[in-house]
Amino acid sequence: MMPRLLSVGLFSLIGASRATWIQQEPGVLPYSADRSSWVLHDKVPGEHSIELTVALRVDSDRHAALEKLFWEVSDPKHASYGKHLSMDEITQLLAVPDSRVDVVKHHFEQAGATTLVSPNKDMITVTMSASAAEMALNTSLAFFKHPERSHLRIVRASSHYSLPEHVAREVVMVGELLQFPHVSSIPVLQNLNPVASWPNECDAAGCKGLVTPAVIAQRYKLPKQSDAVPKNTMAVAEYQGQYYKDEDLSSFGKSCHRDVKVDKTIGGDEPVAGVEAELDIEYIKAVAPEIPLTVVYDNQYSLLNWVNQITSLADSPLVHSVSYGNDEKQQVSPQYMFTCNAAFMKAGARGLSILFASGDQGVCGRQGCGIIKHAPFHPDFPGDSPYITTVGGTDFKGSDIGEETAWSASGGGFSNYFGIPDYQKSAVAAYKASPDANLPPQELWNNSGRGYPDVAALGGTKNPYCVAVQGAFSGVAGTSAACPVVAGVFAKLNGLRLKAGKSSMGFLNPFIYQNPAGFQDVTSGKNSATRKWGFTAVKGWDPLTGFGTPDYEALAKASMSMFDNEEAVIV
Repeated sequence: MMPRLLSVGLFSLIGASRATWIQQEPGVLPYSADRSSWVLHDKVPGEHSIELTVALRVDSDRHAALEKLFWEVSDPKHASYGKHLSMDEITQLLAVPDSRVDVVKHHFEQAGATTLVSPNKDMITVTMSASAAEMALNTSLAFFKHPERSHLRIVRASSHYSLPEHVAREVVMVGELLQFPHVSSIPVLQNLNPVASWPNECDAAGCKGLVTPAVIAQRYKLPKQSDAVPKNTMAVAEYQGQYYKDEDLSSFGKSCHRDVKVDKTIGGDEPVAGVEAELDIEYIKAVAPEIPLTVVYDNQYSLLNWVNQITSLADSPLVHSVSYGNDEKQQVSPQYMFTCNAAFMKAGARGLSILFASGDQGVCGRQGCGIIKHAPFHPDFPGDSPYITTVGGTDFKGSDIGEETAWSASGGGFSNYFGIPDYQKSAVAAYKASPDANLPPQELWNNSGRGYPDVAALGGTKNPYCVAVQGAFSGVAGTSAACPVVAGVFAKLNGLRLKAGKSSMGFLNPFIYQNPAGFQDVTSGKNSATRKWGFTAVKGWDPLTGFGTPDYEALAKASMSMFDNEEAVIV
């Protein structure tokens, strides 16, 4: 029977080859060594197994219905605040026809793939050999490596990809064929020398002068103890080559007097210590040791795969911290951003909170601003998405625990793709009108774009975090440190609400912008990094630190003042 099945699949593909093929993501340039930090290593062997996520088209009226509901359940002033949907209710709302699913499944299965349809029926995971994928997508696949992480290897298309016309009309995109992930320059942000004078409350001498759990607790006014609450959960996202060792977590917890452990791992990898992963885990647990932690691991190095993972979980953690971004602007297509944003809305509609680090290259982003002539600023996706919460970085202004200043390399600015969402219109307008803003030349940034970040926390190189990694303690900095700290704070707020019989907070930004007094304002600093131009921190919201850094006591009061289905009390 096997030869007959193969011949049927081959006949189907021959038929497809005679059909009209439609190029996908036409606005994205194919790989070029001149534009990419990744290096084409070798062609992928035909038998090599790959996994791809196919995003199916959702009818425009159904997409609009999802967005409408997303805003309603996320707005503390709306009568539907906190009335989050179940996974099945999201599926019913999207109403992706079975016929659409079948067309796409059939195309890939005839090529020899196994397929897995997501619970919401809007994404299909296909697993197949590289040679079959090349035929099904009319493309060429290659291995790519990164000079800063020689052990990393990813599969991407080395040319455009296409689908037969009858399949293409049912598909938004196939990821991640053209998107190349950002790889942070960890050596620059690791092994940093401290300049602080506070006492070291960790037992490890290597933590002296560094940011420790006790420093975070004092500055952000965290309670000494919080109750574990059933169903309150949180997660960090980790990617290829970044995992953790229990010995490091145990060493950190013992030295710094916190219960640091991973309660659940999805998509696990080899237990090799990775500094990004252990930074995330150690500090989200330092803030919220009472809350069970899940590590969501994606060995495909794919944002799209990750968001499909978390929205497909029936018991997805309520708060997700992500230190991730894409590398090249030209490889972020409208289709890619549309698909990710739709998934972010699904998460928010279910009561999940997603927080992303804003990046560590100031206004110029991962692409830079040129050498001879100053190029326009480069806001990063998903940091500039209106549907997630973005976290910037700060340093202490002096040598003690106290007032903070914006870190000069904290990512932030205004989106080139997304307009200003309603929740931040007044905050953005106030920033631009401030006489202290000293705005950079208008030709460098988009005056009508979504401003980010929304909030911030310590993350600058002046005050690195003490992290246990590979058997030793060292100083690590970046907005990758700030993000899990803020995520842990909001996870604790969820605990307060759940204990009182209220809903989780879900998408956080409407709450944040309605409660600016819940944050400690940062009014100095400029995120120009090594360049002349950048944005300047002012009183109130700014595109370096958002509304500032958490004041847990004020946030706890504000979050508990919101009675579901009643008007919010503004702190």
